[in-house]
Amino acid sequence: MTISMNIPQVKTHISDPSSVDAAILSRFSARAYLDKPVDRPLLEGLLDVARRAASGTNTQPWKVYVLTGEVKDSLVQKVCAAHDAVRANPLLAAEHAEAYDYYPEKWVSPYIDRRRACGFGLYGVLGIGKGDKDKMHEQHQQNFKFFGAPVGLMFTIDKVMGRGSLLDYGMFIQSIMVAARARGLHTCPQAAWNGFSNIILPHIGAGENEMIVCGLSLGYADEEALVNTFMTERETTQSFTTWLV
Repeated sequence: MTISMNIPQVKTHISDPSSVDAAILSRFSARAYLDKPVDRPLLEGLLDVARRAASGTNTQPWKVYVLTGEVKDSLVQKVCAAHDAVRANPLLAAEHAEAYDYYPEKWVSPYIDRRRACGFGLYGVLGIGKGDKDKMHEQHQQNFKFFGAPVGLMFTIDKVMGRGSLLDYGMFIQSIMVAARARGLHTCPQAAWNGFSNIILPHIGAGENEMIVCGLSLGYADEEALVNTFMTERETTQSFTTWLV
């Protein structure tokens, strides 16, 4: 359904709610993609839709860098090399500090339980056993190869913005992912890139006032890939909802 901005949003009627639901429900973190390019007009179209995402006082704090071809490939090479170097010498990890705490410093239940279930489930599908550090490293490094996707997106934000703008950013990225599904594409949002911002920011030409929010892989998912059969569980609606009457 194409919505003209000449028509007030309040008067827009969604004639097929099930398609909207399907775009949301079929979104998952795809970790293998076909070697099939994504046309620029298609990318421009989904970004044009996502720009309508909500943001506090309409600040629109997002800035997007779209990487394809040689620019993407050269970033992959740089970050994979840094990732390998950190594994060989863990002391180098101090050079790759994240700009903000994506995860908590101390994990508690139920969040640690869900995190473990996600990791064990993914590695279980791939046949990676506990303690198999070589395969774990190799699989983790797929993040820095955009899982083979033809398009990589990097999201940055002005350092002056507050925590609330990260909430706005989440709505923007979710809008991109849902719009991508509506166009037959899949995505994988990736916080894994955050630790290598000192490599990424100069590579993409970001300003000194910018920090990495996250990266995202985008393309046509490989439906035959074993890794794409892994689906995370979700809590029931009743478990997180309190009805007050």
